[in-house]
Amino acid sequence: MGKLSGQVAWITGAGSGIGEAAAIALAKEGAAVVLTGRTKEKLEKVAAEVKAIGGVAHVKAADLTKPAAVQKVADFIGEKLGRLDTLVNNAGVNIQQRTWRDLKPEGVQELVNGNLFSAFYCAMAALPLMRAKGGGLMIHTASMAGRFVSPLSGAGYTAAKHAVVAMSHSLNMEECGSGIRSCVMCPGEVRTPILDKRPNKLSDKELSEMVQPEDCGALVAFIATMPAHVCINEVLITPTRNRSYLAQQQRKL
Repeated sequence: MGKLSGQVAWITGAGSGIGEAAAIALAKEGAAVVLTGRTKEKLEKVAAEVKAIGGVAHVKAADLTKPAAVQKVADFIGEKLGRLDTLVNNAGVNIQQRTWRDLKPEGVQELVNGNLFSAFYCAMAALPLMRAKGGGLMIHTASMAGRFVSPLSGAGYTAAKHAVVAMSHSLNMEECGSGIRSCVMCPGEVRTPILDKRPNKLSDKELSEMVQPEDCGALVAFIATMPAHVCINEVLITPTRNRSYLAQQQRKL
């Protein structure tokens, strides 16, 4: 029996990458998982993986930039499953046009909607369910770009992810008395499909040296299995061979 047996976890951006790995890791610990993302076919594939290991998965596709769609998933959780223990607030997007010279208003809107507003909507929908049961955990996927400003991730993505970090800490400030814990996870380079949006393609060797989605899934499971009196406020996880550090060393030589 896993440490999360009898619990319910809602994972957004669950169709691939960190979300997929988190769903499998939490299911291995016994949690029933609710999988949300835009593409139902991808979610069904992850659900099949969860069921193959003996887990329970519910597929609820939704556009998380739409508050009503987010609330519809939360209503399903409350009415059909009766509780929400963990929200993995993982959905996110990036675009190729990242510099101020190239950014267009519609690109900025896409970044803010997909990285910040979606995270807010999910947190807001989850809070009543967690308050009702006297506690819960939120894990938000931000980025190293949410802590450090760099041209690599782009101005819009960096600004949105900084806001996600602030959002998470504000949840702890207001909701700790309700037994609700919020953790913001700030990964460095992770080998996920979002890398396909990079202006410059990476080699197989570079990709293999990055943090892998399964590493982040294991971290999510670790955070989720900590006792309720412990709040891990923020975590940074990066590759050992950190390409930013290596580039800095080269410039100094």
